[in-house]
Order: sequence, then C-alpha cells, then structure tokens
Amino acid sequence: MRMRTLFALLLLALVLPGVAGAQDALPDLEGREVTIGMENAYLPFQFTHPVTNEVMGYEYDVIAELAERLNFVPVFVNTSWDAQLAGIQVGEFDMTANGITISPERDEVMDFSDGYIEIQQIIIARADDDRFDTVEDFVADDSLTIGTQPGTTNYDTAAGLIGEERIVAFETFGVTVQALLNGDVDAVIMDNIASAGIMDVNAGELKIVGDPLTSDALGFAFPTGSDLVEPVNAALDELRENGVLDEIYEKWFVEFDPTTLEALPDLGGREVSIAMENLYLPFQFMDTATGEAMGYEYDLINELGERLNFVPVFVNSSWDAQLAGIPAGEFDAAANGISITPERAEVMDFSEPYVQTDQLLIARADDTSFDSLEDFAADESLRIGSQPGTTNYDTAVGLVGADRVQAYETFGVAVQALLNGDVDAVIMDNISSAGIMSVNAGQLRIVGEPLASDPMGLIFPPGSDLVEPVNAALAQMRWDGTLDELFQTWFVDFDPTTQDPAN
Repeated sequence: MRMRTLFALLLLALVLPGVAGAQDALPDLEGREVTIGMENAYLPFQFTHPVTNEVMGYEYDVIAELAERLNFVPVFVNTSWDAQLAGIQVGEFDMTANGITISPERDEVMDFSDGYIEIQQIIIARADDDRFDTVEDFVADDSLTIGTQPGTTNYDTAAGLIGEERIVAFETFGVTVQALLNGDVDAVIMDNIASAGIMDVNAGELKIVGDPLTSDALGFAFPTGSDLVEPVNAALDELRENGVLDEIYEKWFVEFDPTTLEALPDLGGREVSIAMENLYLPFQFMDTATGEAMGYEYDLINELGERLNFVPVFVNSSWDAQLAGIPAGEFDAAANGISITPERAEVMDFSEPYVQTDQLLIARADDTSFDSLEDFAADESLRIGSQPGTTNYDTAVGLVGADRVQAYETFGVAVQALLNGDVDAVIMDNISSAGIMSVNAGQLRIVGEPLASDPMGLIFPPGSDLVEPVNAALAQMRWDGTLDELFQTWFVDFDPTTQDPAN
C-alpha cells in the first residue's frame, strides 16, 4: 500500500507541472474581430502622424501585443472621447482605449482591465505667466481659469480644485492646449506623461505648476460583463512579467521624440549633387551582375530625398576628390562611410550620425606570426595597408607609425594587397569587414579587440542649408524604425558573396 501511494505521489508530481503549464497558457480567441474605439488625439498614447497619417502610439503597441498573444484581430474605430464612453456602455465597441483613468464612477457602468500604466495629474501653465507659482496661488485667484475636456478625470480634478464656474470646456485635448498657448485660459490639467510630449513640442513655452494633484491607473474599458476582460488581464500579466510593457513604455515615454512628428522641410524638388565613390561594400558599390550603383548609403539618401523633396544627383568621385571638393563647394554633399572627426568638422559640416562602427585589424587567416594588437605593433617588420585621408589610416599610424603604413588609392586595392601578401594587415570598420570576410571566406581573420569606435555621417560644405533638414529627417527615420530597417537590409540580410567578381 505504501509503495502504491508513493507511486501515485510520484505520478502526480510528474503530471502537475504539465497541468500548471496548461493553466498558464493564454486563452485563444480564435482570430475573432474585436472593435476598439480610439480617438487618436492623445500624444503619445494614440495619435495620427501629421506627415504620414499613420495611427500609432503606446496603446496601439500594447493592443498589438495583446492581439498577437490572444489571437484576435483588432478593428480600430476612430471616435470622439464622448462617443467612446457612451458607446462602450451600450456595447457599440468591444473595447476602448484613450488613456482612460480607472475610477469607481466609471466602474459602475463599464468593466476595466487591470491598470497598464500609472500617471499623475499636474497643472500646466504658460512659461511667461508669473501671476502664480503654486497650486494654492492659482486656486486663490478667482480670475484664473482652467481649460479641459468634459468627461475626463482632468475635468473632474479641475472642478474639485476651483469649481466648474472657472472651467472652460473644449471638445478635444489638443484644442485645450492650443487655448492655453493662445492665452484663452490660464492653465490646463493633464497627466505627467502626455505633458512631457506637449512641453517638448512647445519647448520653452510651458511650465509645471506645483506638485502633482492626483495619481491614477489607466486601463482598457469594456462593456459590462465582457468576456474579454479576463483574457486581456492574463495577457497584460504576461507582458508585465516578461518586460514587454517596460519596453513599450521605454519606446514611447523615454525614447520617443515628439518633435520628430513635425512636418519636415520641403526642399521644393531641388537637385542635390552627392559625391559617391562606389567602392565601399555594403555602404556603396556597383552590383557585379547589373552594374547598378547600390548600398546602404544609396538607400539612405534616396529616403532622405523622398522625405525632404529633393532629387539626388549622384556623382562618382574618388575619396580624395570628395574630401577636397566638399569644403570648396564642388558637391552639395558626400557619403562614403565618413567618420565624424573634430579635424574634419573644422573644414566641413556633418550630419548627425546614421551608423556607428568599430575599427578592426584584419589579417590573413593563415598568418600565425601574431595573435594580438600588441604582437603586431611590436614586430617592426609588419605593415598595414590603408587609404590616405581616412580614419583607418590615422588609426594605423597611431598603432605602428607612418613608416609602417603602406598607402593605397582605394579601399579595395588595400584589401587585395593584404590577400596578395603585399601587406600584413588592414584596418577597416566592423560592418564592411563582415562583407569583405564573407566574400573571401576563410582567408581573413580579426586580430584582437576593436581599435576605435566611430560615428559616420554625411558631409556638406561649411554653412550648408542642407544640414538642418537632413538632421530632422534622420531623427524621424531613427524614431520610426527606418534606419533600423536599412541596417537590417544591408548589414544583416545582405549576402556580400553575391558580389564576388568570379560569379
């Protein structure tokens, strides 16, 4: 009997983990459509991009994660704040989101998910308004008014603070903020997260008054008795536990720059001459099959041209001619994996960096005469091949001295000299080295740790009017993921062996 009981306990121990795992599995909503009311006017929770007209924001990303985990199809319905709160009560929508505060009064007429973020309500005023410095000062002056949106907890907080007779109601959150900027009201109440975005967009024009007024949890709203509440809460728990909610928060409330939403400058279709050498795989090169110029920087510049409305006119030019021609205004811009350095910045202007690279020492795989940078530097018989005027060349000189650096006209010739045994190493960036090593599989190796880390940018003649527009477009591309997509295309997915001249 004791053995039978022991066996049963052992079997139960083996089965229970599987049962627990099955219980932990999220519900499967089997691809059903879920209608979701969204106002798209509450930056950065949900909004419409002013340039692309794409809807986006924190709540869109959270809902996308919920839909993927629970297997439902979100059907977004654009609707006003009032229509959301009224519609959810009568089942017009399956769910609604709009930075909705969970409150006892609302909980009586609708169901809520668990809170997915905690916010504080604060008073915002114009920066140049010196009539009050504290919440108490504001309340005591009967002439001061607050602008807010009816039906919101901001409205309720304002009414509790100063009474409804001193509130000016506006239909949308954005109109309320504009009324403050115009001087039609003296303050608005908003949450601390949305206020950060608004104050960035209107830099120097607004200020926070006093301490936070309240602290509130936000949640998704559902019709009373909805069968979606439990699955959504389970999925939110998973997002919270695995750090995805934190990642989405980081994206929208830390990394997001609302100034990238401003309309980019329009360059009116003007032609912009851009010098390219086409010898730096995969930044820029000639496709060996088609003879077409292509690469990371071509795609980058074409994207800039589309966003800023200019026509790139690519001019094939050597490295030396680029660096000499740009300060003289021979080209409007140049690209060639150009490292941003203080010395160059004295004679030309740079864009913000669009990629960061590490410089590496590359040697032949079968050369066993050195295994570290220190070994290489110590052996005075060893030489580095490099292209003059590059940061690679400067790094080589710093490592072994100018007398041990062999100059070559182009990057490709320096690599070929290494393969031929004419030099013992080259210095190149980690990105292009990956391509070169793939093309010459098994023939090259990396020696030691990176020598330096360099940001790369486009170059312009001093005082160029292109720098500011290009930087604005790069900021937008960085935020909306385009720079990441280009990096993925050319430095992860691209197979450089397709450019083997032997093919």
